[in-house]
Amino acid sequence: MPESTPSVMIPAQPALFQHPMTRLRQRLAGPGAIKIVALGSSTTAGEGGIVPYPHRLETFLRNHGNPTFKGRNFDVLNRGIGSQEAPQERDRMQQDVIDEHPTVVIWQVGTNSAFKNNPTPDVTAEAIRDGLTKLAKISADIILMDPQYVPPLLPPDAMARARTMVRLIDEAAAGASVPVNVFKRFDFMQQWHDAEKISFDRIVDPTDPERLHHSDWSVIRLAWNLAEVMVKATVPGPMA
Repeated sequence: MPESTPSVMIPAQPALFQHPMTRLRQRLAGPGAIKIVALGSSTTAGEGGIVPYPHRLETFLRNHGNPTFKGRNFDVLNRGIGSQEAPQERDRMQQDVIDEHPTVVIWQVGTNSAFKNNPTPDVTAEAIRDGLTKLAKISADIILMDPQYVPPLLPPDAMARARTMVRLIDEAAAGASVPVNVFKRFDFMQQWHDAEKISFDRIVDPTDPERLHHSDWSVIRLAWNLAEVMVKATVPGPMA
């Protein structure tokens, strides 16, 4: 399979979802709060005092200009634990995700596998497939968020693992028994750096010695664009 090639569009835009978010659309048509569970590692949990993306996403969805979203009570539950990868996240899927009966599940995964090679991308992908099998049994829209594009993943060995992880996540989504969308964070962030020429000093948390975690600027941009893609995926009609 050819490597993913990011767009050169400026300003950078994330890829639209491959599937409509039918469960979210149905919940928006009725009353009451809408629950979203965000599962993942440090990007989800928050690191270095940076407000994490689930909190930002909740705010952006509640305040979105789309009249279907504006003023609705979105409740984004943060189920991130730093340094975890797919096997640990799969093992807590029932308690931390399924038992919450969410309308949407966002599973941020793959960065630690690419960064540390522990577990390997193949082991990580197997755990993702297992987790998606569990999630297929509930009535929820499922989003996978692939790794971030950051300096520790630029060396050749790490970059090879990162691109492999991106491909394996796409394949896990495509092979699932229910529709699974992928928020293509890796390509989106690569556009920031390569096409927009935004420095990693702005993209990465300046207090992070590993230069792995999002800055406040990049968390806001990530969460805003994720909200935009989610809103577009609830509008009936072609996904182009």
